[in-house]
Amino acid sequence: MNEHTARRYQISDIYTCTCCGFCCQGETTVSLDADDQERMIRVLGLSREEVRERYWRVTGSVVQMQVRDGHCIFYDKKAGCTIHEGRPWRCRQWPLHPSMLTDENNFQTITESCPGFKKGIGYQEFCRIFQALIDQGDTDKFSR
Repeated sequence: MNEHTARRYQISDIYTCTCCGFCCQGETTVSLDADDQERMIRVLGLSREEVRERYWRVTGSVVQMQVRDGHCIFYDKKAGCTIHEGRPWRCRQWPLHPSMLTDENNFQTITESCPGFKKGIGYQEFCRIFQALIDQGDTDKFSR
């Protein structure tokens, strides 16, 4: 057993969210699947119709969160994500996206745009730790 399989890693070994809101900005937000919608309805404690009217943008069969002032409707400058427990799976996953394990350019792009990544960790070390987190079964902390 080598040191990487013997050690139990924490997400904070490679990433700690700074709540900067960079990933919450843009003119569009992520699409919501059925599980995302149900989780959001439950956490908000509102009816589907109320959540749809207040928070979602629905185009055909595509359901997304609305955007306000260039950010996701649930982003608050002081509080960060105001629906953190009910956030979509894509938000739960971001920025620790599995594609970073197979694409160093993706790793570079994401880590340069997000201040939450621990500095001084090279690509190979990042991949070893991230893969260990996945192998440990800790993906529920940053995915579905």
